[in-house]
Amino acid sequence: MSLKLLGSQAACGTNVSGASTFSGAPNVRLFNSGSTIRLITVANSADATLATVSLAGGEVIVLKKSPDDQVFAAHAEILGVGCITEN
Repeated sequence: MSLKLLGSQAACGTNVSGASTFSGAPNVRLFNSGSTIRLITVANSADATLATVSLAGGEVIVLKKSPDDQVFAAHAEILGVGCITEN
């Protein structure tokens, strides 16, 4: 799988008011730049939590989401960038 990045990587907001849709991207590449396990939360446009996942230090995931879904993390060590997956 390859990724087409849709912007510049940036620190995730740390609460729902700082959450990002990553410009409506269908996927978000998330990287934990720290060494502590951090919680990532996906919320809908009404700020209701849809799902959570923990990301270990140094770990990378690609999170699939709906265009209006918002992503935030428990710490600004989580860096994210909107992307499209390509086979």
